[in-house]
Amino acid sequence: KLGTYGFLRFALPMFPHAAHRAMPLILALAVVGILYGALVAWMQTDMKKLVAYSSVAHLGFVMLGLAAFDLVAWQGALLQMINHGLSTGALFLLVGMLYDRRHTKEFREFGGLAKVMPCFAFFLVFSTLASVGLPALNGFVGEFMILIGAWQGGLRWATGLATFGVVLAAVYLLKMLQETIWGPIRKDENRSLADLSLREVATLLPLCILMLWIGGAPEGFLAPSRPALTSVLATYRAQMSAGPPAEVTLSP
Repeated sequence: KLGTYGFLRFALPMFPHAAHRAMPLILALAVVGILYGALVAWMQTDMKKLVAYSSVAHLGFVMLGLAAFDLVAWQGALLQMINHGLSTGALFLLVGMLYDRRHTKEFREFGGLAKVMPCFAFFLVFSTLASVGLPALNGFVGEFMILIGAWQGGLRWATGLATFGVVLAAVYLLKMLQETIWGPIRKDENRSLADLSLREVATLLPLCILMLWIGGAPEGFLAPSRPALTSVLATYRAQMSAGPPAEVTLSP
């Protein structure tokens, strides 16, 4: 996220012509990141690795939004940087909490945890659906704005492929839920697992509140960023309209 912020805050406004020339490559890498990250996440058998590879796909969406050079896409990209810290951060916390209890992150070691850890199951489902992009949660707003802005920016083929990446995200994240908290309890060690403590709930609850808040009332987060992004985009377009900078020749 720091890297994508660097693109938005420094690279694009300071080097618009270089960014314009490099953008087809960046766009291609963004789409590859969305699809490849999703496919690799789908193949994982370790919860933490699955969440980690999902981050590759999420940041691919951010770069797709930046490549569109559209205000709506840029706002969606900026919001998605925040969303990633909330939903993926919550998923990493939940994986860590489960690892503290069982000292493993492999799917085959779990199953049926909702029966013995209902509070854990609630937060895992909530954070997963936010990461998938369920309407009324934060992930939906960011991804929808990116896709709309990219379509408006003329990136039709990239938008279509990225939309397929949204479907893949649902596949691998719902697979994680199916393998860990649903179904029968496959291991006797899981029957006595302790549910989340008050300290752990207090850690996760603010993240979930923000996920719901952004999903239900995103304007409170979009409005403060709009003037700054409008200014950066106007600067970029003005410098592009002025033509490439003149070459400087140094005499010996």
